[in-house]
Amino acid sequence: MRGFFIGKIGVMTINPLSNKSTNAQVVDAIIEARWIAPVERKQAPLLEYYSIIIQADVIVDVLPTDDAKTRYTSDNVMCLPEHVVIPGLINTHVHAGMSLMRGIADDVTLMPWLEQHIWPAEAALLAADYVQDASLLSCAEMLSGGVTCFNEMYFYPQATAAAVNQAGIRAQLGLTVLEFATHYACDADDYLQKGFDAHDSWRHHTRISSSIAPHAPYTVSDKTFKKIVTYAEQLGLGIHTHLHETRDEIKQSELQYGMRPLQRLQKLGVLNPNLVAAHGVHLLPYEIEVLAEYGCHIAHCPSSNLKLGSGIAPIASLLNRSVNVSLGTDGAASNNRLDMFAEMRLAALLHKGVGEDATIICAQQALEMATINAAKALGLEDKVGSISLGKQADLVAVKLSDAAISPCYDPVSHLVYTCGREHVTHTWVAGVLQYNNGVYANIEPIELKEIIQKWQLKHKPFKH
Repeated sequence: MRGFFIGKIGVMTINPLSNKSTNAQVVDAIIEARWIAPVERKQAPLLEYYSIIIQADVIVDVLPTDDAKTRYTSDNVMCLPEHVVIPGLINTHVHAGMSLMRGIADDVTLMPWLEQHIWPAEAALLAADYVQDASLLSCAEMLSGGVTCFNEMYFYPQATAAAVNQAGIRAQLGLTVLEFATHYACDADDYLQKGFDAHDSWRHHTRISSSIAPHAPYTVSDKTFKKIVTYAEQLGLGIHTHLHETRDEIKQSELQYGMRPLQRLQKLGVLNPNLVAAHGVHLLPYEIEVLAEYGCHIAHCPSSNLKLGSGIAPIASLLNRSVNVSLGTDGAASNNRLDMFAEMRLAALLHKGVGEDATIICAQQALEMATINAAKALGLEDKVGSISLGKQADLVAVKLSDAAISPCYDPVSHLVYTCGREHVTHTWVAGVLQYNNGVYANIEPIELKEIIQKWQLKHKPFKH
């Protein structure tokens, strides 16, 4: 006989015949899985018929299920006999506050997309309530696709924080900086001050961290970059920026500054192990060496780069030089999905084709780029990114038994080349079950529907 229990980590299946022993330790939750992909270290072995033991928000043990049944007991036991459990996926470059702009301007290159469509839309609609609503829509999309943490860059970070709080997801929120005025701030110093006020409001939050997010070298001055470097060092924050996304960006930098953007950032002291550079599409061999030397991280966004016609990043060369590469979706306005399964698959396939080498970016590497590599980029490696003892229980269950994706011979390969986000059944963040087979713990479908209807009427989409 089975029942349901609403407890610390959500709606859990209870099997009163299992996990009962007179000497067993009582724990908050047990997840019994057919497979576990720990991503604990390079080429970590796949575990079959293992259990994850959770106490409060932490993974306290990972052991064979038969052993778990004699050593631990819990009122919350999740039995997943057809699933692989993986670390929560981490989206290292996204603009969550832009999800309501999904599809307003497609089939346009980057600068016309920004100047003729995105910036005018922001001038008309940008406000805290807009960003909070859009961010909640993004959080829902990401949770349902197995994303437990995202690296954000947008305006009104406190509004995004409110959405993160409601959704129960984890986030590193960028304190966006530009030189020109928006509804959010009037100049670079105003952006910085508003950002620091936001950072102070969540500095002790267990699921929210901060970075300073200068938008891009072409929108931020030398003077401001120097301030950002100083503040980042003083506050112990990382830096998150766009870099070498298009050839036009590089040409503009050469005309204005007499050097390429990366060289300029090197001169200004921006390059260090706390820098997450989104895109990195157009990098020369010596620039890859520079990134490796400084320990910088690249957030690879293959779908967005292809859709905007920006190019294909030299990921194989970056990996060969041991540059840490993670994955991101970019915003829904330029992708148009916040789908990390799509990014894993595309990253693996794209670079095999470009390099004419089927061994480039194997399935395990693609999964690492979406998990442990991403955690390293955000400075969260000690907390998340793998299924390891002492780490936060950010976990995702993916069902592998559907006929359309069967048979399965290698679960990790299946995750990257066969599965989609629709095969995610459960998403836990810090031990709390935030998504369960189409149902969110803290988000109502009617709320999302109302958000979409409210703002869609106010947008004026691009017409061919």
